[in-house]
Amino acid sequence: MVSGSQPESPTQSTNLRHHFRQRLKGWHFFSEARTRILLCYIALMTAFVSISIPVIYFALFQLVDQRLQQDIAEEIGELHTDLAVAQPQNSTELRTFFREYLQAERMEVDQFLVVIFDRQFFDARPNDLPPSLAPGSQLMNIWQQIEQPSQNRLSVADPEVEGVVYVAEPIRLQGQQLGVFVVVHLVADEREETVAAVQVVLKAMILLLLVASLIAWIASGKILKPLRSMATAARNISETDLSKRIQVEGNGELADVAQTFNEMMDRLQSSFVSQRNFINDASHELRTPITIIRGHLELLGDDPKEQSEVLAIVDDELDRMSRFVNDMLLLVKAGQPDFVQLETVNLAELTEELYLKAKAIVKCDCRLDRKASGTIQIDRQRLTQAMMNLVVNANQHTPGDGLIALGSVKDNDTVRFWVRDTGIGIDAEDQQRIFKRFARAKHNSGRTEGAGLGLAIVQAIVTALNGKVSVVSSPGQGSTFALIFPREPAQ
Repeated sequence: MVSGSQPESPTQSTNLRHHFRQRLKGWHFFSEARTRILLCYIALMTAFVSISIPVIYFALFQLVDQRLQQDIAEEIGELHTDLAVAQPQNSTELRTFFREYLQAERMEVDQFLVVIFDRQFFDARPNDLPPSLAPGSQLMNIWQQIEQPSQNRLSVADPEVEGVVYVAEPIRLQGQQLGVFVVVHLVADEREETVAAVQVVLKAMILLLLVASLIAWIASGKILKPLRSMATAARNISETDLSKRIQVEGNGELADVAQTFNEMMDRLQSSFVSQRNFINDASHELRTPITIIRGHLELLGDDPKEQSEVLAIVDDELDRMSRFVNDMLLLVKAGQPDFVQLETVNLAELTEELYLKAKAIVKCDCRLDRKASGTIQIDRQRLTQAMMNLVVNANQHTPGDGLIALGSVKDNDTVRFWVRDTGIGIDAEDQQRIFKRFARAKHNSGRTEGAGLGLAIVQAIVTALNGKVSVVSSPGQGSTFALIFPREPAQ
C-alpha cells in the first residue's frame, strides 16, 4: 500500500497564513523609520554609557586618591608641628612623645599610624593591625629599612586590604635617624565606595536611557506623523477621489514635505479634473460631426445631386474634425522643449506681415495702428499663429461695418502686439474663462464656429514664449487682446 500525503485542513491553512502575516508584521515593525531611529538612538546612548562608566570610575578613583594623599599630608604636617612644640631632647623623650601622640590622635576609618624605632616595630594606632601591616609582614619589613621620606601605593594579597597608600617619614633627633613614622590608608573600602557610586550612576543612566528611549519613541512618532499621514493619504487616493490632504503642523523639513505633497496633490487633482473635462468636451465636440456624417450616409440615396450634397456635408464635417484634432495636438505639443524655435525678427517687417495676413481674413475694415522698430528674438511662426487666432476670433465677433486693427510697440523692457476690434465685447466675468479649453463667452455660445480652442492655443503659445496675454473689453464696446513679451530671449 502506498500512502499519500494528507491535504492541509482549512484550520491548518488559516494558521499558516496567520503565522506568516504575524512574521511579516514583525519585519515591518523593524523596517519602520521610527523603529530604526529608536534603535540608532539606543545604540548611541548605550555606547555613551559604555564609555562614560569607565571614565566616571577612573575620575572618582582619582578623587579618592587625592583625598587620601591630602589626609596623609595633613597628618605629617600635624606631626611636625607637635614635634616642634614638644622639642624632645633624647630617645626616651622621643618615644614618650610618639606614645602620647598616638594615644591622642583621632583616627579615620581605614587609617593607621605606625611608629618604628631602631628598625623594630614600636607602636601603632589602632593597635589591631591587619596581617598585611603587622610586624613581620612584607610591608613592615620595607618600612623598617626606610631612610628617606617615601610615598607609595602597593597592592597586597589580603582581600580585606587589597591595597595601601602610605607615606613614611624618617624620625631624626640631632641629625641622627632613630626610627620611621608611617601613615597608612587602606584602599579596599574606598574602592568599594567608588564601585558603589559607579553602580548607582550606572543604574541611573540605565533608567534615564529607558525613559529617554520612551520619550524618543513618542517624539519620533510625532515628528514622523506627516509621513504616516502622507502614506495614509496616498493609500486613500483613488481615481475618483483626489481630495485627501495632510494636515501641516509646525515648521521644518517634514512640514515642507507635507506641504509639498499637498501642493503636488493640488496639481494632480487640477490635472485630473482638466483631463476629465478635456475628454468630456472632446468627446462632445467629436460626437456631433460623427453623428452628422453617419446620419447623412445612412440616408444616402442613388440621386447624383443628393450624393454630391451629402459628400459636401461629409467633407465639411471631416475638415472640422481634422481642424479640431490639429488644435488638440498643438496644445499637447505646447509643453515640449522644441515647441518654439527662436530667431531674430525685425519688428516692423513682422508687424507688416501680420497686417497683410489679417487683411486677407477679416470681412470688415482692417487697419494697422503702429509698427515697432528694432528686433526681437522670438518664434515668428508661433507668434503669427497666435496673432491670426486673435484676428479670426475678432472677425467672428465684429460686424461687417466694424473695425479690426493691429499693431506693435516696444518700450524699455517689453514688446507688445495687439489686436483690437469694435465687436460685441466680453463680459468681465468671462474675460479669464475664455482662455480655457472649449470655453466661450456665455452670451456668445453657439454663435461662432470652432470648438473653443483658439484662445487656449494663444495662451499656450504666449506662455511657451515667456510672455503673457491681456484683454481689455466691455460689452458693446469691442475688445483689445495684447500679447506682451520680454525684450530678452524667451527661455
